[in-house]
Amino acid sequence: MTVSSAPNPAFLWLDITRRCQQTCPGHCYNNSGPGGTHGAMTTADWLRVIREAHAAGIGQVTFIGGEPTLHPDLPELVEEALSLGMTAGVFSNLVHVTDALWETFQRPGVTLATSYYSPDPAEHARATGRPTHARIRANITKALGRGIPLRACIVRALPGQDVDGALADLHALGVTDISVEDVRPFGRGQRGHEPCDTAGLCGHCGRGRAAVAPDGTVTPCIMSGWLGVGNVLQEPLETLLYGPAMADAVATIPQPVAGRGCPPNDGDDCGKNAPACAPAFSSPPPVPPQPKPKGLPLLTGRAR
Repeated sequence: MTVSSAPNPAFLWLDITRRCQQTCPGHCYNNSGPGGTHGAMTTADWLRVIREAHAAGIGQVTFIGGEPTLHPDLPELVEEALSLGMTAGVFSNLVHVTDALWETFQRPGVTLATSYYSPDPAEHARATGRPTHARIRANITKALGRGIPLRACIVRALPGQDVDGALADLHALGVTDISVEDVRPFGRGQRGHEPCDTAGLCGHCGRGRAAVAPDGTVTPCIMSGWLGVGNVLQEPLETLLYGPAMADAVATIPQPVAGRGCPPNDGDDCGKNAPACAPAFSSPPPVPPQPKPKGLPLLTGRAR
């Protein structure tokens, strides 16, 4: 058994689906795509995990995938977190956002993040595997117009990619919170690297953060899917976060390197353009518990 000196988790990724409209042939770290599923976790399971996370002292959750907006109960899950006084992030490709989701994204305590690749639609499509540039760009504009806190991450996914042009394009749209990130060697981004190589992690995994996968597996972060420490369908979340298996997993991960960070927690020592363990983003300020809007179902519990 390893005794870890890592801080207690304050942030939790909730990987609610592996379904995605895009295919991102060269860098998707968990092989998501149109054929992905929502996994074994039901909505009732996710609601319970959010409540357990709050009870364990976690103040921020980020919904991610895959593409979290494809999960039909994302608004309900976000509202559960807000009702407990937690802040909620959503990392979306912004390919399609319904009116109901726009209303959710405008709730106090919600932040939004997306990936961007190029000002050129053809180059952008080579990075994502789909011609989605126009939709994403339009929804970035819509999010900013609605006053939604938005961060954009430019991922260096292609040789010779026009990163400077993407930066300029985002600035022209009005995005001010931008990071530039390298591909991590996992999933479709492995690119000849050894599988399950902890050297490819940012080093912050499990140190103040953790993740829950669509099948309920808990890992130190979203990138370290092979380092499962147990399953929330079998054990309480708090037991897994603070148990010896998590400590042992974290002990295998190299210590963080200054300037190479993995936000979202405030105080991370990372440069704005340093390779980051994204997708992630800065924590919004704490907000009081938010009442659930009338008409929102309290619990669907539908299996996915």
